[in-house]
This record gives sequence, structure tokens and C-alpha cells, in this order.
Amino acid sequence: MASGDFCSPGEGMEILQQVCSKQLPPCNLSKEDLLQNPYFSKLLLNLSQHVDESGLSLTLAKEQAQAWKEVRLHKTTWLRSEILHRVIQELLVDYYVKMEDTNVTSEDKKFHETLEQRLLVTELMRLLGPSQEREIPPLLGMEKADLLELMPLSEDFVWMRARLQQEVEEQLKKKCFTLLCYYDPNSDADSETVKAAKVWKLAEVLVGEQQQCQDAKSQQKEQMLLLEKKSATYSQVLLRCLTLLQRLLQEHRLKTQSELDRINAQYLEVKCSAMILKLRMEELKILSDTYTVEKVEVHRLIRDRLEGAIHLQEQDMEKSRQVLNSYEVLGEEFDRLVKEYTVLKQATENKRWALLEFNKAYR
Repeated sequence: MASGDFCSPGEGMEILQQVCSKQLPPCNLSKEDLLQNPYFSKLLLNLSQHVDESGLSLTLAKEQAQAWKEVRLHKTTWLRSEILHRVIQELLVDYYVKMEDTNVTSEDKKFHETLEQRLLVTELMRLLGPSQEREIPPLLGMEKADLLELMPLSEDFVWMRARLQQEVEEQLKKKCFTLLCYYDPNSDADSETVKAAKVWKLAEVLVGEQQQCQDAKSQQKEQMLLLEKKSATYSQVLLRCLTLLQRLLQEHRLKTQSELDRINAQYLEVKCSAMILKLRMEELKILSDTYTVEKVEVHRLIRDRLEGAIHLQEQDMEKSRQVLNSYEVLGEEFDRLVKEYTVLKQATENKRWALLEFNKAYR
């Protein structure tokens, strides 16, 4: 396959944003993934031409749309019959409640009894099912012919059906007005003509609001997909950042640490010098506060005298050193004379001590 068949980086990003987000399940593909897998990018592009936004194939999507259309049609038919059945039941319930509270006319009584009889027979016939041959016996051994005998008279049925239309219309009008007042409480004070006009437009308003809700849900779904995509991208970026930080720490920590130690040493050295200068300044301040000018002059005189005495002692010591040096010139002979002198001096001292002791004893 030629390289020209591959999708460009821009097309790859478009596949990621449109195909994966709308027509295919979210893949969380990045730009690097698409660039590293060009054949997969082309596969996604070709696959998007055979599926709709829900992920179904075009044929299945068309069959599904037709099925949903038939379902809506059957649902509408069932709702119509269900609404009519419930309205009739409510008419009967309201009649019996009204009959307990007030007296009813014979005409109302005849209408509701005929309606109830016809409704019950119709429901029983529906429960019996079709009249074909059955494997199980009919309910209570009854046939449809038995139920037809319970039908009201045809004249009463025709009269009841004519009035039933008016009663159903009136009941439905009350329900529509109740729904309108629930949707718009301010309409409660309007006249019936205004309410009828509002009810006529209420269906369109509700359909519009329903469409808005569906659009909002679709936007929310798209936003959630976009959020999941951005979250995945954000996680990948965080992992890359952590990897880079780890590498920076491993590669540059020693260099940075040595430089930091050198700067810290310089800082400590400067700080130590500053502390020494501060201590010297405090020392000088204490001395200046302790010693006055007169005390300093006296100490200077004492120091001069002491220095003079020291100078004289040093001169005497120097003379003695010179004399000793002159004696050292004599060598071993001088040492022998010194020893003899020491012995004679000691003998003289001993004899002098003995003489003193002798004199003490003689006295």
C-alpha cells in the first residue's frame, strides 16, 4: 500500500475527534497512537463509512428505524384505547360517588348502567379470546353467544354511545385544563376559550421542551465523552511529566547538590565572619563603656613602666647569655672546673653547717 493512502496527522486527529467520539466506542487514542499505527487509522476511517452515530451498520440502522416507527404507531393506537378505557372507568367511578352524595336522574342512571353493562360484557368477551377451537375449555364454560345475550338493547346502546361522546369530550377537556394549570399555574384564572387556545399549543410546547431535553442529553453525552478523552490525555501527560521529573532528579541532582553545597559553604563563611565582626564590635562597645579616658591613661602609664622593666630584664638576660656563651667556649675544662667548684662549695656549706651546730652545742 502506498504511503499516500495513509492518513495525515490532521486527518488522524479528525478521526480521533469525530469517528471515535461519535460513531465508534471511545478508544482514547492519542495523536502519537494514530501516527504509529497508520493502517489502523485508515481502518477506522473506512469503518466509519459503514456505521451510523450509534455504531450500528447502515442496514441495521434502517431496519431499526422502521421497527421503531411501527412500535410508535402501535403505541399510539394502544394509548388511544387505553385513555378511552380509563376515562370511561372514571366516569363510572364519579357516577357512583355522586350517587352516594346526591340523587341522580333516571336518565343519568340509565346511561351509566348501560355503559357499565356494555363495558363488562366487552371485557368478558376479550377474556374469552377468539372463537376458534381451543385445546382447553372456555372460562366457566361460557361462549361468546352466552355473553351476547347480556348486551344492552340496541336502542339503549345507540343512545348511550351518542351521549358518551359528549361525556368523554367533557372529561378530556377537564383533564387538559388540569394539565395546563399544572404546567402554567397562571392559566387557572383564564377563561375556557383562552385555556382551549393554550391547550391547543401545549402539545407543541411540550414537544419543543422534550426536544430541548433530548438535545441537552446528547450534548451532555458528547461532553462526557470529551471529558473522558481529556481525562485520559491528562493522565498520560501527568505520567510523562512525572517521568521527566524523575529523570531530571536522577541526572542533575549531583551537580545541583554540589553547587548548592558550595553556595551554602560560602554563605556560612560570610555569616561566620559577620558574627565575628559583631562579637568584636560588642567587645569594643563593652570596653568603651567600661574604661574612661583617665583609666586608659593610667593603664597606658602602667603598661609603659612594665614594658620598661621587661626591656631591662631582657637586657640583663642578654648579658647573662653572653657571659654563659663566653664560658661555653672553654669546653670540657670548664665543665670539670664547674664540677670541682660545686663539690668544694658543697663541702664548704657542710663544714659551715657543722661549725654552726658545734657552736650551738658549745654554748
